[in-house]
Amino acid sequence: MMTGEQYRASLDDGRATFFEGERVDDLPGHPVLGQAVNVVANCYDRFYSAEPEARSPLMGIPRSADDLKARIPLLHQADMLAHTTYSSIMTLITAAGRMPDQPVYNERIMAYVEDMQRSDIRILQCITDAKGDRSLPPGKQPDPDAYTHVVERREDGVVIRGAKLHITGASLGHELLTIPTKAMKPGEDDYAIACCVPVNAPGVKIVNASYAPRHEDVRHFPISANKHCPEGFVIFDDVFVPNERIFLDGEIKYAANFAHSLGLWERLGSLSQLADDADILVGFAQLISEANGLARVAHVREKISDLIIYATLIRASLEAAIHNCDFGPDGAAFPNELYINAGKYHGAANYSAMVRHLHDVSGGGIVTTPTMADLENNEVGALVRKYMAGGAGVAGEYRMKLFHAIRDITADSYGGWRFVTYLQAGGGLYAQRIVTRRHYDLEGAKAAALHSAHMEAEPAAE
Repeated sequence: MMTGEQYRASLDDGRATFFEGERVDDLPGHPVLGQAVNVVANCYDRFYSAEPEARSPLMGIPRSADDLKARIPLLHQADMLAHTTYSSIMTLITAAGRMPDQPVYNERIMAYVEDMQRSDIRILQCITDAKGDRSLPPGKQPDPDAYTHVVERREDGVVIRGAKLHITGASLGHELLTIPTKAMKPGEDDYAIACCVPVNAPGVKIVNASYAPRHEDVRHFPISANKHCPEGFVIFDDVFVPNERIFLDGEIKYAANFAHSLGLWERLGSLSQLADDADILVGFAQLISEANGLARVAHVREKISDLIIYATLIRASLEAAIHNCDFGPDGAAFPNELYINAGKYHGAANYSAMVRHLHDVSGGGIVTTPTMADLENNEVGALVRKYMAGGAGVAGEYRMKLFHAIRDITADSYGGWRFVTYLQAGGGLYAQRIVTRRHYDLEGAKAAALHSAHMEAEPAAE
């Protein structure tokens, strides 16, 4: 296993990473990206064991519902890259189980997973392509590079070209799990490529964006200052991939297999995070209502009740998905597809309404409250503290801190990132609707309806 310091040193490997127009050669020392590096390094230290055969508990394969459930709080103590690594490993395990007639790829996958667990490295997920004209499939794009594809096949591997977007933490990890973004049709064999690429492989270029606060006084950003991770725009500029790192190459019937497998684990991570964050929304709504002296007002209580029901239903769907888990051919446990997708859809589709409730009960102070530094000004500090005081003797400074926290997670850069990622993580809402319908027992529902009406099914037309 690696220590935090060893992790920092591992980033000095010649990777080509860029931020706001400049190449970054010292990630740990960068004023913005370096903060995210520290978060990952601290996670390495938190879970480090010096035992020679020790393996990170963040990378183990669950074998039961209890294993699945126990893994979630463990991951919530970890950094974002631990999440992407775990879901990447489980994506590969799940995909392998769904390709029983592909022993070569399955052997490569299992060998790769074993190597990653032993090396204690971080894996990032590369799925969403640039897509170009989205009304056209990969094989009919004016620019064939709009979707990542094979441009050359050699005896020892392939060369790929394209770009993958929205790759959280791409510059901070070690491996890029690169898979097709969708099902492929006949003639699109070159786009049915699944493989793993080192971040520092020649031809890989990563352009970063970040919602990290750019403020000297981070007290104004009490949550995002300690919890941010860059988003990578990953470019594969004719990158060679050796055979042992290729898990699919041209078998179009399995192209969607990897996307569906990743979607399952991404939605589990997103749903579990939504469950925790929904409780936080409830907590902030109650706290600010008490601080404002409005906790007993009828419409405020109703909105908080809506938030409580929202949080409870998300938690219930997560529990149902774990309790009713399924098992792959190798005994690996994975969450129930119906409950995961229905829960993720409910959580993401209603998140904006719940934030609206929080904003409504909080008031405009979310975006107009003075900074904490204003309290330290000799001329206005005491006055700000006086007039920011709330009901029942609530101190002005306490109420200000609540407003800053609510703004940070719902109405600033980090809040905007949450809005978008809850909708898009694991695929947009439509993807969850499709999978939910696919796994729901529609025939059983029809039979129950007919039974309740003392009817028989209509015979099929001749």
